[in-house]
Amino acid sequence: QHMNHCLPVSQQARGATVLRMSGGQAMGSTTSLKAKNVLGGELQSCCRKDEAGELVKPITGFYRDGVCNTGPTDTGRHVVCAEVTQEFLTYSATKGNNLMTPAPMYGFPGLKPGDRWCLCASRWKEAYDAGCAPSVILEATHANVVGFGITLEMLQSKAVQADDTN
Repeated sequence: QHMNHCLPVSQQARGATVLRMSGGQAMGSTTSLKAKNVLGGELQSCCRKDEAGELVKPITGFYRDGVCNTGPTDTGRHVVCAEVTQEFLTYSATKGNNLMTPAPMYGFPGLKPGDRWCLCASRWKEAYDAGCAPSVILEATHANVVGFGITLEMLQSKAVQADDTN
């Protein structure tokens, strides 16, 4: 059976439970190892934060901790922090991954233009090649992205300021 690795993690698991350690961090997450972003600094949150410093929904990341982190169970490599556009969402839907439709049974709210989401490296690259890749937040994009045919120059060409990710 083929699994679409760019579906929200809750849809990939189909009944599997992500084990959480104290503090809400998912086991297998490399957050505690101070993951690096594509600029060489510490990987930042992909989610926007409100005035109180709380993450604004939708909470993204393979581990649903707001960070585009990865680990051995993240076979889709959700490492590109993107600010999604309608063009990208429509493109992704045509490729069989409708990120716009809520899936409440999996806790997935559906995305709308302007939301920030950790995308699969392969989907972002595919959209880039098709001319419809969404903008990226470099400080929140995992350094491992370079292993997927994505160069820093490609990412920089689509970069937006990370003014509210810290």
